[in-house]
Amino acid sequence: MSTAQNARTAALEAVIVAHATELKLPTIRRRFKALADEATREQQAPVAYLAALMEAEIAERSERREKRRLIDARFPALKYLQDFRFDENQGIPQATIAALAEGSWITDRESVILIGDSGTGKTHLATALGIAACQQRRRVRFTTLAALANELQEAHSQHELARVIGRYTRTSLAERRITAFIPPAAQHAQARRRPGRPHTLQEPDGCGRCDRSNHAW
Repeated sequence: MSTAQNARTAALEAVIVAHATELKLPTIRRRFKALADEATREQQAPVAYLAALMEAEIAERSERREKRRLIDARFPALKYLQDFRFDENQGIPQATIAALAEGSWITDRESVILIGDSGTGKTHLATALGIAACQQRRRVRFTTLAALANELQEAHSQHELARVIGRYTRTSLAERRITAFIPPAAQHAQARRRPGRPHTLQEPDGCGRCDRSNHAW
């Protein structure tokens, strides 16, 4: 390649970098040269090269958004459904949890309540279901009842209550952890349809089993 060609290529690359920066396309800015070299080696058509660039940008943008949703959810720790030991918790049906992970209960405006002894995996399951919702592009917020009360009280004192309530209203799923004693006579829970948003998944600490829509687990 001649000096003039090199200079022209460098000038075009600078233009692409500038435009990609202006349009906020960081993946294209970072990868256009490598993908161009690949397209040349594989003798790809220009439209195939352009499609590869667009696909790379969309894939990385989706990954960044998912990471942001996970951060915004404020999970105490990231716990995934595939890591839950169903063999050690025989009373929890894997098929039911898998169905919950699909998220239709959120769309249907249902609530899910997880009740059980300490250490039986309530927080793990609640977090895993929340992460599944994040992966479905839903906004999630994980909190405790005490933390929620403190947040609302502080917002009220700072005259920001409307803003905080608005943020929760825009949330697809709110997960609340509640510590409570469940007497033996009431060792069950039901996921009840509740109007409005946000949809809720609550996990009280106590004794008992878990029900959803009047079906015992």
